[in-house]
Amino acid sequence: MIAAMRGTRAALPLLVALLSPIALSAQDTGQETPDDSGTLVGASAQPAVPEARDVAYPGGAIRLDVDASDTVRGVFRVTETIPVAAGARDLVLLFPSWLPGKHAPRGMLAELADIRFEVNGKPIAWRRDPVEVAAFHLDLPEGAREVVARFVHTSPLETSQGRIAVTQEMLNLQWEAMSLYPAGHYVRRIRVRPSVTFPPGWQAATALDGRSLSGARVTWAETDYETLVDSPIFAGKYFRQWSLGGSATLSAVADEPELLDARPENIAKLGALVAEAQLALGRAPFDRYDFLVALTNRMGGIGLEHLRSTEIQLEPKNFVDWNEMDWDRNVLAHELGHAWNGKYRRPARLWTPDYRTPMQDDLLWVYEGQNQFWGWVLSARSGAQSKDVVLGMLASQAGKFAEQPGRQWRSVEDTTYDPVFAARKPKPYASLTRDEDYYNEGGLVWLEADQLIRAGTGGRKGIDDFARAFFGYAGGAPNGLDTRVKTYEVADVTAALNAVHPYDWAGFLDARIRAPGQPAPLAGIEKAGYKLVWREEPNPYDRARTADSRKLELMYSIGLTVDRDGAVTTAQWGGPAFAAGVVGGMKIVAVDGLAFDQDRLKKAITRAKVDGRPIELLVRRGDRFQTIPVPYKGGLRWPWLERAGKAPAGLDALLAPRAGR
Repeated sequence: MIAAMRGTRAALPLLVALLSPIALSAQDTGQETPDDSGTLVGASAQPAVPEARDVAYPGGAIRLDVDASDTVRGVFRVTETIPVAAGARDLVLLFPSWLPGKHAPRGMLAELADIRFEVNGKPIAWRRDPVEVAAFHLDLPEGAREVVARFVHTSPLETSQGRIAVTQEMLNLQWEAMSLYPAGHYVRRIRVRPSVTFPPGWQAATALDGRSLSGARVTWAETDYETLVDSPIFAGKYFRQWSLGGSATLSAVADEPELLDARPENIAKLGALVAEAQLALGRAPFDRYDFLVALTNRMGGIGLEHLRSTEIQLEPKNFVDWNEMDWDRNVLAHELGHAWNGKYRRPARLWTPDYRTPMQDDLLWVYEGQNQFWGWVLSARSGAQSKDVVLGMLASQAGKFAEQPGRQWRSVEDTTYDPVFAARKPKPYASLTRDEDYYNEGGLVWLEADQLIRAGTGGRKGIDDFARAFFGYAGGAPNGLDTRVKTYEVADVTAALNAVHPYDWAGFLDARIRAPGQPAPLAGIEKAGYKLVWREEPNPYDRARTADSRKLELMYSIGLTVDRDGAVTTAQWGGPAFAAGVVGGMKIVAVDGLAFDQDRLKKAITRAKVDGRPIELLVRRGDRFQTIPVPYKGGLRWPWLERAGKAPAGLDALLAPRAGR
């Protein structure tokens, strides 16, 4: 429905009129009735929101000034001065809703407050569009030359309110959350002059050019609105930068200064990550790149791609406890890869001219799925993560999909729509409903594609050859500002694959991506000389990840995830505990008659494998206590990848470094 109406928004007011109670008589509804012309009698007509056109905004450059100094209250106070063309009597301003990289309308409109507009120092009235609530209609007085908008972005203070972006030590400023833009124009045709006032002594990093400093106020060179939105800021009291070579930089903020004491040899691995990415994905579409990293658990988590930078939150000790935090760094490779796959090359319907036009996510299995594959591969090749942890990540996903009931009814392609209608909220039975599995199952499909190419070419070629040809930048000198998106469809993907190795790629992708009920996606692992096996202890990735979360994941044994207090957070659909009647929301009080702790539950599972007696769980749900016997004899099980033979295999070669060869 949305797709069909995308190009016909001018008809929305008529559609609303046809579908609303206004079609009834005024006597029945108490509302105005349309006259013969279709105009409501006794009500002012609401003008349509103009469609975006590829023409420059005629008013001139917008001045956007953000005061980000109030970290105590966590608010951003905005003054935006918007020039208007001579003789203009109305203006429609939009708040960004559909944003690149978020795959859904996730604009933070609810946090926008105290909105006021004025012309020549006098307030003017505004009206929110009743259908497109992110649109603001302004009537301009005669002779207006500019509109001054003043408002506040009220950043969340608690996780229950949303992602925390401001702490006493750092902030993450996203321009789309604190700006409006004039409707009717491609966002790249709207010019902006941005500035931000930070707390005294703070330092900031962004991909924007032309920085100038006046006290605590930083101004950047005029740019276009698309580039501005694609250039977020990390700023903080404790700040450090490292050069990674190849025009790449790491800029980090942290809760404490000692968290920035990274060892040089580990920073060098991140430099190797950039080099490996360029070898695999081809010529970079950027002239410089900045990893923006927050080492914190006080600010909300994020991993969001941009052309010249990325926003990433890592656990606080990631750089100082490098080996222990190995599991937490894959996001660095994943987001870097998006500069090629997601920002420069992008599915055709994920490019839109503005942040109002709905996006279509059906090709996210390429955008995110192949990028997930490269996140694994590039992390191992560079040493940003150890090979053992990457193998653990692959095993964890292989194990999940090998026993996921939701795969029987829902295809990988259908999960690409999940961001829009599920909005990444927790689900009662995610193993049945599925989540955004286009990431990881998509990654395993691309592993199989790599192995098919290698087998078909006698090892002369692999998915690297496809990636360099398909994602490598093909334009002039990239500067991060005028690089244009190069879109693709499925036919472009299959054509590029066939150019590397002729094969029925259309049939392959149709079966793996569009058809539900397929075999578990283990073929790539098996063709690469490994196999999925089950052991009684978790692999290195699962062990570190679950230790950090303090949750006990038993999804492959009794089918539960339990926190340290015994609360059941997940129940596997059809698993032994589910079949016995244990579900999320319960709390395990005792195991086999003894008070719950995680080790006791593991011991009970091991005991049941030996003596065959059910595992007795005393659970509480609300005010009710119940003893539930769980018949299960399979013992503890966690997924691992094991080499099928003794000699190094194809997967070993895939994960081996390329730089320096």
